Amino acid sequence: MRSLPHVLVILVATATASLAAACGGDDGGDGPDFQDDHPRIYLPRNRDRLVAMVNASTPAWQRFKNIVDVQIEGGNIYAFEAWNAALVSQLTGDTSYCDYAVRQIDETVREEEALIARGERADVAYDSYLEVGPRIGDLALTYDWCFEQASAEQKRRWIAYANQAVWNVWHPDEARWGDEVFEWTGWSIDNPSNNYYYSFLRATMTLGIATRGETSEGQEWIDIFRDQKIRDQLVPTFERDLAGGGSREGTGYGIAMMRLWELYDLWHGSTGENIADDTGHARASMLHLMHQTVPTLDRVAPVGDHARDSEANWFDYHRHYLQTLMHLHADDPITPYAAQLLASSSVPEMDQPFMYVFDFLYDSDVAPAALDGLGRAYFAPGTGQLFARSGWDAGATWLDFIAGPYTESHAHQDQGSFMIYKGGWLAYDGVVDSSSGLTQEPEAHSLLRFVNGGTTVPMRASTTSMMAAVGRGPGWLHAAGDLTPAFGASAPVTRWQRELVFIEPDV
Repeated sequence: MRSLPHVLVILVATATASLAAACGGDDGGDGPDFQDDHPRIYLPRNRDRLVAMVNASTPAWQRFKNIVDVQIEGGNIYAFEAWNAALVSQLTGDTSYCDYAVRQIDETVREEEALIARGERADVAYDSYLEVGPRIGDLALTYDWCFEQASAEQKRRWIAYANQAVWNVWHPDEARWGDEVFEWTGWSIDNPSNNYYYSFLRATMTLGIATRGETSEGQEWIDIFRDQKIRDQLVPTFERDLAGGGSREGTGYGIAMMRLWELYDLWHGSTGENIADDTGHARASMLHLMHQTVPTLDRVAPVGDHARDSEANWFDYHRHYLQTLMHLHADDPITPYAAQLLASSSVPEMDQPFMYVFDFLYDSDVAPAALDGLGRAYFAPGTGQLFARSGWDAGATWLDFIAGPYTESHAHQDQGSFMIYKGGWLAYDGVVDSSSGLTQEPEAHSLLRFVNGGTTVPMRASTTSMMAAVGRGPGWLHAAGDLTPAFGASAPVTRWQRELVFIEPDV
């Protein structure tokens, strides 16, 4: 194969954006504008919109409120969070919903206090604090939205527990519960490309806003969230590493970015400051998800680990990911196409009751636009993903080709692989056939494998291959990837390049 020039020629749609002024407010202000009285989180700038939906008894509101009623009447909704009941209380004025939310949070905190009193680690620390965001976020929202219903003693205990959890996240070598030190690894506390990071941010942001001015830690958590993590860490990382949107963790664990979109919206609703546009990443991710979805609109390209569903089927999380981005970019010309894709997808509304709240929060009145108005090819340099299709109809032929970074633990050794879909898989990733969704080895991907001494030569983590050229013309697409870096400088593979030509059917 001829040598490829190390220059990137892009003739397909990509998303680019200049770095906005870091953490700029809606009206060009100098910073966030906080509400002093409770409720402080989200509702100051969203209450009127949501109350109007309540008064209109929209289907999304009825559906959401019904599952909250089922829960407080003795049901057992999977993964039900107390803030759902607190939200109903705020929007209806019925304090019985807050009474329930307060009881739920207090029970959780008492269980954690019992563990700590026995010299054990609190459950919130499980799996390197992965669930600290949902758990402390639930507590903080309930504290804020049910401030009058929670007693002073309850609030004191809740905040002592929550402050310790957040402090432990950012101080892994000194983390403690009670009198006992429980060091942990600090996994991804400084990695904005990892799904754990968004959980840490949620706990920090919500607790900071809820307790600002009431505890010495409140402002500290806000400063960590806004200045240290968003402005100084996430923004430059995304601008450098994630042009074109998406996640380097792949399309499975990368869907966790839906939690980051929630944080953008929560922060804006609480402060009036729009941090979603501080990089072009969020908007570009709307296109990235749409193009990674196959023509039947029921699954995505199975790239990287897919522990929840190895077949990469569309789920509530994909719907949430896209509709939250639509809300953040309601006036964007791409949003009507996203609305059409959602309506035509295999998940036209949330399936799981614990997700119904998001159909309510992000119920959109954007008029859909026919998908054939979108381009048929998309390249995201940050993930190395190139998508192409012959059309946006369900019977179209779709392609994915990978040449880019291999830098995250949930990514696979798949540089240079491709997938083809037309009504079903014609060429696909072996993760689809696995039971775990975690088959990272080269054998699971559509690759030419190199064998040395009877052993497959592995790709090396923390390397970045290159999409050396992309060309687009009427009815065809050409791509060339230089995958040599994936094997490292000392590997037995001295050069590997792969070219692909996609000829659209019936051309």
